[in-house]
Amino acid sequence: MPEPLTDRVSQASILRGKAERAAGTLPPLLVAAERLASTVALGVHGRRKAGMGETFWQFRRYRAEDPASAIDWRQSAKSQHLFVREREWEAAEAIWFWRDASAGMWFSSDAQIETKVERASLLALALSSLLVRGGERIALLGEGRLPSSGRATLNRIGHSLAEQVSDDVLPPDARMTRNGHFVWLSDFLSPFPEIEKVLRRLASNGLHAHLVHIVDPAEEDFPFTGRTRFETVDGRMKEIFGRAESVRGEYRARFKAHSDSISDLARRLGFFYLTHRTDHRPELALVALYAALGGPRALLVPG
Repeated sequence: MPEPLTDRVSQASILRGKAERAAGTLPPLLVAAERLASTVALGVHGRRKAGMGETFWQFRRYRAEDPASAIDWRQSAKSQHLFVREREWEAAEAIWFWRDASAGMWFSSDAQIETKVERASLLALALSSLLVRGGERIALLGEGRLPSSGRATLNRIGHSLAEQVSDDVLPPDARMTRNGHFVWLSDFLSPFPEIEKVLRRLASNGLHAHLVHIVDPAEEDFPFTGRTRFETVDGRMKEIFGRAESVRGEYRARFKAHSDSISDLARRLGFFYLTHRTDHRPELALVALYAALGGPRALLVPG
């Protein structure tokens, strides 16, 4: 006997209520990150490259150094050229994240702009979502967990990023998998010698580092004029300038010199460096960062 319509409607309402309650337990950060990742995923291909594996990737033209056994005769018979069947290398790697959550990262110069820590968290989690979709193993540095993949890992990292507040400005000297990747998101306002020490340690440990320099627009532009009081987020340091515009040139020069020093050192060590302002679209930074992790294997579509 068919189930009464009222019963089906009632069951649908119960199911919808359960789904809404389940979604309500997710931090808004995770929801936003998943939405961002889904947008970017439409414009990039997965992280993969040719190598020893079982999954077919593509055909390519035969080269002189290829063994004759590598030729795919069926595909070659369709044209005047010889073709080799390439298989995909399963390139799952350990990827570690460090998101600076120190006091200075909670700054925003405009109520309409995310704080630096909010933008860093969004990028970290959106990138994590893209990587998990590709089967990569990820972990937050300092959590005491080994890199893993899957939805449960992503949810755990999402909750950690949403709740974590730390006085640690620099990543700890924790053990990471050699030849793994390390994604460091910060405003990098620590003294340069301290940053240099960490970067050289990462290099000596055989890690591939990816630095995302999060910048509030006011930190770079210094738009202040007239009598202005500056103070740190924690209120411990304060300074008043009668004419703030009088120091704009010197400030900008020092800010740029500090950023350039970090960028130059990162590139000398073979690391990726990206500056991202919180008043710019996060999609642009996410695509660039994902491409850096995937190298030439990621195909970018401008957005």
